[in-house]
Amino acid sequence: MLKSIKTSVIALILVTTAIYAKGQKVVSSGTITYGITYGFTAEQKAQIDESMLPKESKVDFAGNLSRLKLQLGPAMVTVIDDAVAHAGLLLIDIPIAQKQYAAKRTTEFLAKEKGDTKYSNFKATGVKKMIAGYNAEQYTYTDQNGAAYELWTSKDVQLSPGARMSGFEEVPGTLLQFTAVQNGAPSTLTVKSIKEAKVGPFSIVIPSGYEEKTMDEINAMRGGQ
Repeated sequence: MLKSIKTSVIALILVTTAIYAKGQKVVSSGTITYGITYGFTAEQKAQIDESMLPKESKVDFAGNLSRLKLQLGPAMVTVIDDAVAHAGLLLIDIPIAQKQYAAKRTTEFLAKEKGDTKYSNFKATGVKKMIAGYNAEQYTYTDQNGAAYELWTSKDVQLSPGARMSGFEEVPGTLLQFTAVQNGAPSTLTVKSIKEAKVGPFSIVIPSGYEEKTMDEINAMRGGQ
């Protein structure tokens, strides 16, 4: 009798696991479209023309790599990152000036860029809702200064490493909405769609025709620190 019960329990676990695996969509290559909102302070708003900032962002991903393209004035800026190697590449194309610049985003630079930003205390609240057609669950978390945020994650879809967000590795599932802080200003990204498609190929090798610069030189060119 006991053996029969054990066998039934094991069979139930296997069936449940099979149903879950079948229900979860796995996407190894495609495009994520995010809506972006900003949380600038009054002082920051006085220094930033928010109308010039993008309200939407599209990230292509394939395997361990992701690619983000942004049109900033006359320049097309492309950022390619390797989520596993913790390295990347920045490409700047300025057709009107017939200039092309490239800079390696080294592991050391990425660590410096991240600074002391760290997210922790991830806790599921049990609150659920739909985002972009996926079942999402709410989590709360804090940054290194104790500021509190919330995110929404889903186990309906699993993406390849290139689409995952650095700093949120502890959170199960795929992030559908989250807040990140850069240069002291929080921005909230919300997934509008995830489309499976063949994208790329990408590479973090500098392509021919680009003038190589360091990231410090690029920042100096745009008046950065």
